[in-house]
Amino acid sequence: MMGTFSGAFFTSSAFMSIQATSAMALVVASVPQVTAGPTPNTPLFALAILTGVFMLIAGLLKLGSLVRFVPNAVMTGFVNAVAFLIILGQLDDFTRYSSVGANRIARTLDLLRNLDQVHLPTLMVGILTIVLILTLEKTSLKSLGIVVAMVVASLVVPLLGADGVVLVRDVANIPSSLPRPLMPPLSVFPGLIIPALALTFVGLMQGAGITQSIPNPDGRYPDASGDFIGQGVANMVSGLFQGTAVGGSLSATALVVGAGARSRFANISAGVVMALAIVLFGRYVGAIAMPVLAGLLIVVGFRTLKPAQIRMVWRTGAVQQGVMSLTFLAALFIPLQYAVLLGVALAVLLYVFQQSNKLVVKAWEIGPGEYPVESDPPTAVPPHQVTILMPYGSLFYAAAPVFSAQLPEVTHATQHAVVILTLRGQTDVGSTFLKVLTRYANQLHEQDSKLMLAGIEPYALIQIERTGILRTIGRENVFPASEGVGMALLQAVEAAETWIAAQPGAIP
Repeated sequence: MMGTFSGAFFTSSAFMSIQATSAMALVVASVPQVTAGPTPNTPLFALAILTGVFMLIAGLLKLGSLVRFVPNAVMTGFVNAVAFLIILGQLDDFTRYSSVGANRIARTLDLLRNLDQVHLPTLMVGILTIVLILTLEKTSLKSLGIVVAMVVASLVVPLLGADGVVLVRDVANIPSSLPRPLMPPLSVFPGLIIPALALTFVGLMQGAGITQSIPNPDGRYPDASGDFIGQGVANMVSGLFQGTAVGGSLSATALVVGAGARSRFANISAGVVMALAIVLFGRYVGAIAMPVLAGLLIVVGFRTLKPAQIRMVWRTGAVQQGVMSLTFLAALFIPLQYAVLLGVALAVLLYVFQQSNKLVVKAWEIGPGEYPVESDPPTAVPPHQVTILMPYGSLFYAAAPVFSAQLPEVTHATQHAVVILTLRGQTDVGSTFLKVLTRYANQLHEQDSKLMLAGIEPYALIQIERTGILRTIGRENVFPASEGVGMALLQAVEAAETWIAAQPGAIP
């Protein structure tokens, strides 16, 4: 309620609906301080506030552009694992069997081993709820069919005298008044930093999906950093008013837009309506049967599954398959806040490995008035000749050994030769690559040969100058990039041929 209402004032997106999403709820449910602490409500509120602070900082620092570094494979694995956990997490309320186990998978296996202890009236009410939801949504009621299904299925319990079916009021007291602000003690916050960071990541990624897919009324797409700020404010207000962590909900936003929203006032009014519902009808919520809620969430869980996205990621390649699969499995067996961070770390490592192995060095031959002819580089640098090398791919530190292994070997037969390395487009070269470059230049120098660099970008030139490598190679052997594509390379070839022709024993 408070997240939807307050966030609507600050998001860049006019339609973003900020709610307690299923993914964030599962992350919250896996935090020990919230589920097993002596006063679980206090860490719950503190977690929302701290998450809001992190989101607000991300927005103020304009970190919205960083969401593009999170692979789709990570989010696909995570979202589908969340959907799976939502379904499995409802089985206790759906069957009234209290399963035991270290995680959802273990608890489900425990349930399957004890099917004789399933409470049949509870199971029938849950199944009836699912059937009613799927049926009524196809009528003119549409999304309102969910509410009707919950009411009808809950009324069945007293009408049929289904003894033993647990109601909401048997689990918790439902207030009929609005919450008052409450600030948790500061001592609670330090232990919640990692869960709050995971919640921040999940919430911002879900919100980014809205930012990138639903334009504002003027046709422009919202600013991701602005939406970060709105979600941050919403979480801080939600936690302050004794609420849980919230984030941008794509399904709720789509529902708001589909219902005819024209401005951010749609979500503001939604918050007001929720407040009125609590005050006027809060006491009736306790009469809802728990298997009814379980049936509703099972439907939500199945609809959260994204088989089309799974197929797309799977067809992309082995690296993406591995990232998605490991993120999915990690989310099933370890706390979600760690599974998210593990998936991101894994994606970064696999990306570095993949990019480092994609580096390829090719040799160019340029005839007078002809286009360059590309081939594999020679195994050894030929004497009295110009060898032009063109690296394709990033030259960052992990790729440096791959680059070094593909360079032609400098042998005793390599005399009065010139190797021209074309580096146009390589705007930043690290110290590891420069170390390889220095060693290769020294090897050529020992055989009375030299290394030339063509198409050096301005910042790369500054790097080799600051590190002293320019003195090793020689300033006369470096040809900076210019507006004319290939001009620096032609200048280097001319200088190399002139130098070779001037050496003793050169072929006239």
